[in-house]
Amino acid sequence: LYKGSSSFCCLHFPLRTMSSVEISPGKLWGLRRLADDKGLYKMLAVDQRPPIKNLVKERRAVEEAPYEDVAAVKRALVQYLAPSASALLLDPHVAYPQSIDLVSPKQGVILTLEDSIFEQTPGGRKSAEIENWSVQKIKTIGGDAVKVLAWYRPDADPNVCAFQQEYVRKIGKACQEFDLPFVFEMLVYPLPTDSADAQTQDYVEHPEKRPDLVLDSVSEFAKPEYGVDLFKLESPVLAKGIADPDTGDKEEVAKTQALFDDLGKRAGRPWVMLSAGAGRDDFKNVLKYAFKAGASGFLAGRAIWWDAFQNFPDMDKMGKDLKEKAVPYFGELNKLTDAKATPWEKHEMFGGEGPKLAGKGQTFRESVPAAGGGCVIA
Repeated sequence: LYKGSSSFCCLHFPLRTMSSVEISPGKLWGLRRLADDKGLYKMLAVDQRPPIKNLVKERRAVEEAPYEDVAAVKRALVQYLAPSASALLLDPHVAYPQSIDLVSPKQGVILTLEDSIFEQTPGGRKSAEIENWSVQKIKTIGGDAVKVLAWYRPDADPNVCAFQQEYVRKIGKACQEFDLPFVFEMLVYPLPTDSADAQTQDYVEHPEKRPDLVLDSVSEFAKPEYGVDLFKLESPVLAKGIADPDTGDKEEVAKTQALFDDLGKRAGRPWVMLSAGAGRDDFKNVLKYAFKAGASGFLAGRAIWWDAFQNFPDMDKMGKDLKEKAVPYFGELNKLTDAKATPWEKHEMFGGEGPKLAGKGQTFRESVPAAGGGCVIA
């Protein structure tokens, strides 16, 4: 919730021309909790469901991944990698209940809200929330933020686009009501009419995605009506084989950087990069472009731990790989973030002064609404 008057209410992005921008107490505290003490986001994603379950099923030769196996994997990921993270993204099925004891109270916790199972229609994908899960429940268990992934194609059937927009809009309103930061991720995906080679229901980068599809999606959800506080964005170009900005062809590098610059401008608020299963070298290059364009860090999972996970079901070998390869790689990402990323409070929308606490003053108590009775969209 962002505001520009003395009363506690909603005000939406972007507010780049204002000398100061105020944020409601819950959202301000949550955004701070997710970052390190420099205002940089070095966040680990352990909320993946199909990618982990599918490999477990394959290795166990069973139709359903045993809960105990998925729990062991996620607990190992948190055990070895959490110390390197400013915050962790957990799912309510397994990661939170089975590994929250390994998370330091000094670290932020994001809970995922979307169901990994989506409805595939002839006109595109429709998202849904996890059953028996809500923004209110995330608030109740002490979550610092809500994360939602929505599959989106601007060129999908108009009815599908409208459905996805309303889905995100509803969650944005709930995050405003319970004063939690809304971390929003969107992924471009193949439509049924795309080529056969592009068809997949896996959580991987769409191999034939076009930059305009990514950029136009960001423009849509940057609108005030959705209430997004922090964007988790995919690369506007294929991450696989992306040109190294330090050594690649100068013309290609310049074109790629221009697309990332446009991505940041369209976001209009703090943003971080997702990895979408990109390789380690490719993801580092993605971050170099993103940080030059103003990104404040990353929220990544598979780029960090996927290689180690390939050792399943040998948990000892997986742990060794996490310790000897994934942890050092995480350190490299953090070092790059320290050197190149923009602290979220220094995003241009805050006018150079950083965000301010909304309602600060003698009437603060009166300005804060009761739980569940928060602001309505202005």
